[in-house]
Amino acid sequence: MNELLNNWVQKVPGIAGYEAQLSAGLSVLTVLIGASLSYYLVKSVLIRLISKLIDKSKSNLDDILVKHRVFNRLTYLVPGWLIYKLMPVALQAYPTSSLIISTLSSIFLVLAATMVADCLINSLVEIYRTIERERQIAIQSFAQVAKLVLYFLAAIVIISLIIGESPLKLFAGLGAMTAVLMLVFKDPILGFVAGLQLSYNKMVSLGDWVDIPQHDASGDVMEIGLTTVKVRNFDNTITTVPTQNLVTDSFKNWRGMQDSAGRRIKRSIVIDINSIGFCDKEQIARFSKVDYIKDYLDQIIQELDQFNQKTVKDPESMANGRRITNIGTFRAYILAYLKKHPDVNQDLTVMVRQLAATESGVPLEIYAFSAVKEWAAYEAIQSDIFDHLFAVAGEFDLKVFQKPAGSDLSKLV
Repeated sequence: MNELLNNWVQKVPGIAGYEAQLSAGLSVLTVLIGASLSYYLVKSVLIRLISKLIDKSKSNLDDILVKHRVFNRLTYLVPGWLIYKLMPVALQAYPTSSLIISTLSSIFLVLAATMVADCLINSLVEIYRTIERERQIAIQSFAQVAKLVLYFLAAIVIISLIIGESPLKLFAGLGAMTAVLMLVFKDPILGFVAGLQLSYNKMVSLGDWVDIPQHDASGDVMEIGLTTVKVRNFDNTITTVPTQNLVTDSFKNWRGMQDSAGRRIKRSIVIDINSIGFCDKEQIARFSKVDYIKDYLDQIIQELDQFNQKTVKDPESMANGRRITNIGTFRAYILAYLKKHPDVNQDLTVMVRQLAATESGVPLEIYAFSAVKEWAAYEAIQSDIFDHLFAVAGEFDLKVFQKPAGSDLSKLV
């Protein structure tokens, strides 16, 4: 190319003594025009062709590559490579200028390749998120480490190009800076190690409902990064928690509940001790009309009669033998009610137990599992159960304890 331009320049009149400069200038201009044409040609023809092929593809994976502009970034490599290869030829008469332009074009190629790699990492992260396993292993922290290493290597290469030394020599000199690097990158290193532990031990995954009281966070995990974990709270605020804190501090993960067959109901009704007593015949006759405990009463009456006939000498005293109590009957009613409830999972534990008496009364604890795990529906089911139990307690001549209010005390006056 230089010979052709030199022959043509020598035929141009009036430029005697400037043939070399004109020839070099025309060579540089030709290379720049060629690089520009190659960029627009690749972008307008090749990228459009690739886009059309991707539109016809049934897979969504290649659409992700287009979304993150991987192919668009590749177009920068073509003009950069042409300038890197052809400029030294065009400026062979000017070695200093040739070296400067070669260095700049090399730096441009490194930056362009880094941009392509960055977009490719983003694409791989999004592709991975389409896989169900993403709930088990969060890849975001590993992607951030890969980017950190990528830009670190790019910076080393660029510095080596500027100073004209091999990158290996720079890496050898980094040994003395290890302590400084450890201090500078302390948080990313700790976050990376914590991310490995979280992923390997399956402590937390994207979408998990977590409670982190130390940071006032309660909600769904929306991102697990290299140094931070983002939690979207139920009031739609976002709490950012250092990743290593999830390893060093305690937190509650509700994933086990979400993956189980039900959500636990564990709540007590406190019965006033003064309302507890033995059941007389009138009460037993009234309780026998309740469908849920009719069979229970028939069975327990027969069992107690057989026991008392064998052991009791004086049946007139209520203290002798075994007797039916209203709280025991109410406990049997609650259990039968839960066993028949359509929203209680009967495959899991269903239990009603009496806890130790307190100064407030005798607690009857309901321990069961809702078949519905969605929060609002679960709360509605739990509320309906206890609405019914609070209302029906009076049918068993029991009083639910509550501390006296001002209106209660005014009645004593």
